[in-house]
Amino acid sequence: MLTSDTRLLTTHAGSLPRPTALAALHGRRSRGEAVDGDELAAAVAAATAAAIEAQRAAGIDVGNDGEQARESFVTYVQHRMTGFGGAGRRHLMRDLREHPDFLELVLPRRERMQVDLMAAPAVVADVTYRDTSELDAECALVDGAPFAETFMTAASPGIVASAMENRHYPSTAEYVGAVAAALRTEYEAIVERGLLLQIDAPDLALERHTMFAAAPLSEFLDWVALVVAAINDALTTVDPSRVRLHVCWGNYEGPHTHDVPLDDILALLYEARVGGLVLSMANARHAHEHGCFARHPLPDDKVLVAGVIDTTSNYVEHPEVVAERLERIAAAVGGPERVIAGTDCGFDTTAGIGDVAPSVVWEKLRALRAGADLASARLYGGAA
Repeated sequence: MLTSDTRLLTTHAGSLPRPTALAALHGRRSRGEAVDGDELAAAVAAATAAAIEAQRAAGIDVGNDGEQARESFVTYVQHRMTGFGGAGRRHLMRDLREHPDFLELVLPRRERMQVDLMAAPAVVADVTYRDTSELDAECALVDGAPFAETFMTAASPGIVASAMENRHYPSTAEYVGAVAAALRTEYEAIVERGLLLQIDAPDLALERHTMFAAAPLSEFLDWVALVVAAINDALTTVDPSRVRLHVCWGNYEGPHTHDVPLDDILALLYEARVGGLVLSMANARHAHEHGCFARHPLPDDKVLVAGVIDTTSNYVEHPEVVAERLERIAAAVGGPERVIAGTDCGFDTTAGIGDVAPSVVWEKLRALRAGADLASARLYGGAA
C-alpha cells in the first residue's frame, strides 16, 4: 500500500456519481429486465473514463473506477456468483425506525433509487464464483489510470450475507463461509492484476443497528469476529499490505443514534489480515473517535485511511477544517506517515441514491486535496 513520508496522500472510499442514464441501466439489469450488453458496456466505459479524469483533476492520489460498472457495492455479486434469486428482506436501521417523520422527510429521494437494497436478491442455492470475465472487464477499464496507486473494491462476505437474505444455508456461519470462499476468487484476481484491494465491510459496524439491533452487544461482536475470520480465510494467499478494509455505520443521512462505538469494535478490526483501515471520522457522529487510538493503538503493520470528508452532506468542508482533522488524527496514530486522507464512505454506493449532488462531490474532493496540502505543510515542515 502506497504511503508517503513527505506529504499526506488523498483517496476516497470507492463509489462516485454515476450518470443518470447509466444508473437507469443498472437498475433495469438489477431487476432482471432486458438490457443491451453493448449499450451498458459503452456507458460504463464512458462513465469510468470521466470519473478517472475528474479524480485526477481533483488531486486524488489513490483512485479507482468510481464503481461505474456496478449497480451497488454489494448486489453486483448476483451477476458474478451463483446462488442468488428473487427478492429478500433487509432489516431497517433501528434509528430510522424510531424516527418515521425523518423517513417522510427524505421520501422524495427514494424516487431516484434504481436498486432497492431493502429487497436485494436472496441466497436460494449454493454460492460459487462463476468466472472472472465481468471482473476482468472492470479491471481493464483502469489500465493506465493516472494515479500513484489504483484500487478496486469488493464486497465483504459479511455484507453479502447480511444484505442478501439467507434462504438456503443451515446457518449464518455456513452462509458467510460459502460467500467468503467464492469471493476469494475476486480478491485474488484484483491483487494479481497489481491493484490495491479494498474490501467493503460496513457490516462490521452497521449491523449493530440492523440485524443485531435487538441483540446484546456480545452477539454482534461474535458476528464481527466471524466475518473477520472469514475475510482472513479468503485472503490466505494475499499480501496484507495490498489490502485495505473499509468499515462504516451506513452511508445514509439519519440520526445514527444507535451506532456502535468504534471503541467496541476496533480491537477486532485489528485482527483482519489487511494493511489499512478505512474509517468514517468526519460525520457528526464519529468525528471524535480519533481518541480511540490512544486506547487501542494502531498496529505497526497498519495505516489509517481517515474519512475527513462527509459523504452524506452537501456542505463542502473548508480546507482548514480538513487540515485540522488530519492533524488531530495524525497525532492520535503516531505520525502523518501513518495516515491517508479519505472520505467517510462512497458518494453513490447504490445507483441513483447518492445524497450529494455530483458537482458538489468534486468540490469536496478538491477540498480534500487542499486540506491535505495544508496539513502536509504543517506536519512535514514549511509554510502553507
